[in-house]
Parts: sequence; structure tokens; C-alpha cells
Amino acid sequence: MIPFEHFSKTRLVFGAGCLHQAGRFARELGFRRTLIVADNGMVKAGHVTTVLSALAGEGIESSPWSNFDANPDSRMVEHGRDFAAKLNVDSIIGLGGGSSMDCAKAINIVLTNGGAIQDYWGHGKVPLPMLPMIGIPATTGTGSEAQSYALISDAETHVKMAIGDDKAAFAVAILDPEVASTQPFSVRAAAGYDAISHAVETFVTTKRNAISMCYSREAWRLMHGSFERLLDDSGDVGAVADMQMGAWLAGSAIEASMLGATHALANPLTALYGIPHGQAIAVMLPHVVRWNGQPEYSELHSDLPGRLRELGAAAGLKDSLSSLGVDAERLGELGFAAAQQWTGRFNPRPFDSAAALELYRCAF
Repeated sequence: MIPFEHFSKTRLVFGAGCLHQAGRFARELGFRRTLIVADNGMVKAGHVTTVLSALAGEGIESSPWSNFDANPDSRMVEHGRDFAAKLNVDSIIGLGGGSSMDCAKAINIVLTNGGAIQDYWGHGKVPLPMLPMIGIPATTGTGSEAQSYALISDAETHVKMAIGDDKAAFAVAILDPEVASTQPFSVRAAAGYDAISHAVETFVTTKRNAISMCYSREAWRLMHGSFERLLDDSGDVGAVADMQMGAWLAGSAIEASMLGATHALANPLTALYGIPHGQAIAVMLPHVVRWNGQPEYSELHSDLPGRLRELGAAAGLKDSLSSLGVDAERLGELGFAAAQQWTGRFNPRPFDSAAALELYRCAF
């Protein structure tokens, strides 16, 4: 039996149309001047306008900021901090994909505690209180809205830093399937597969526990049955809702049990080759599952590696490193970098640079 502690840091609001209630939840939290961290896709889709209107209806001033990209880095966080400081904001809303959520958390940390985001790499390094936050995911992917961690790249080294603190949890997370229904196919595919990987990896980590496994198991059930329906772009809001809730549950599982070798292997592929995170995950996950060989996998599917490859193919994601332009001569370098990633330490099978190289070769 693995000892553990569990408590929920975030109020969850789920349902079609609940985005329009953002102003009410903000008022209940005492928001008066709010920074809205939202990617440009949210601006184009009209979701930022909806939130601005909802906040204005409650007498809350708000300013949107979108000067970041799909892989937010330390320089972008500094720009966001400077923008927010001039406005004297007392609260933050993250609206969009995982990049919006992570950027909102990181801006909050450096705005309230000073220094550079690199100073907080690790867990529990934020000494001062942070501003209250609301997270509104518009993708069915990262589950960042359920977590107290942010992933931010160092602008100089391109290394992804995991920055976590209980203070960085959202006070409220608003999950509106109508918002997530506007995802383009490429985002549905990559973000959805990433969410599925969270359910799979958290189910077997060395830190897993009775609660996290419940989250992981239900997340897999919801997403395994809805991912392909999500991809057919038929306007199936039920599939979107299942994926969105599955992503939340998988994110909650990460909070409780962490991730494993797949994410350790994926991060260097993004840092060194610019391969999108979800695509990197899709290449590596079936190989890691087969390599780990954990008996618990059979609870999810009788042939889990095969099923994961099917889901990747349905999403149009490539299944080999060679097809993504990875140089075979750099696999050793990638293996060394993967071994430095902290999620690897929670993998059920011991993971080091030799193991990483073996897995990269299997995926090549």
C-alpha cells in the first residue's frame, strides 16, 4: 500500500454554455482588475470577447494579453509580467490550451514573487501568496487546469522546466464543451492524444495511488471511447464533453501521481527538433508501454500498444522518428537529455540514458 495525501485545490464547473458565467465566478473571488492570458486562436474564435463581456457585466475591468506561442518560454513570461504590472491587476484568467494555462501560472508567479521564472524550477519554491486565478480550457488536452504545475521553456537553452507549487492551482476551472468544440482538427488530434497519454502513464507510475488510479481509469474510459468521434468533426458535442472531462481527470491524476518515460522522451524532441508535443508523445507512447510491460495495462486494453497506434493513426500522427526528420546520429544526445527529465524518475521500470536510447531506436 502506497501512503498518500489528497485534496482538491480547484472548484470545477462543467457544462455547455458555462463560459458565460465567468463573470459571476470572478466576482465571487473578488476580481476587480483582471489579466486575461489567451492565445490568438481564442481571440479569433470570439471566446475572449465573451469573457470580456461576462466580466464587464459584473463591473470587472479586464485586459487581454496574447504575446506568446504554443510553447511558452521564459522571455514570453517576462513580457506578460511587465504587461500585467503596468495594469496593477489583482487576478488572472487563463483561456485557451495548455500554453495559456501554463503562461498564466508563470506570469502570476513572477508578478507576485519577483525574479525570473527559472528561479522557481522544481516544486514548492514560491514563498509569497499569488493572485487568484480562473482556468478556462478551450482544448481537450493538457489538463493543466487541474494541476498546480506549469511547463515553461528556458528561452536560452530550450529546456522545458516543470514549475509547481500548491499556490499555482486555479481557484476555479470552467469546462465548457461548446468552447472546446471550436478546436481545429490538428489541435483535437495532438492535444487529445496527449490527454490519452496522461491517463495511460499516470496509471502505472511509481507514485500512483488508489485515488490517482481511479482518475486514470475513468479518464481512459471516457477518452478511449470518444477520441475517434472527436476527430470526425461531425459536431459531436458529447464526444467533446467526454474528452474534456477525460482530460480534466487525467490532469488530476498527474497532480496525484506524476508522469513517466514517455514525457521524458518527448520533451527533448520538442526542444531539439521543434516537434509538437502531442506528435512526440504519439511516436513514443506505444513503445514505452510495450517496454514497461506492466500487467496493469491489461485493465485498460488487451493490446494497449496496438490500440495506441490505432488512435495515433486515426489522428493522422506520424509513428516514427525518421518520418519526423530526426537524425539517427543524434539519438545518443537525445537519450542523455531524456534521462535528465524529472518525469522519468516516476516510470515503473527504471529509466536512464541507456533505456532512453533503446526506446528512441525502437521508435526510429
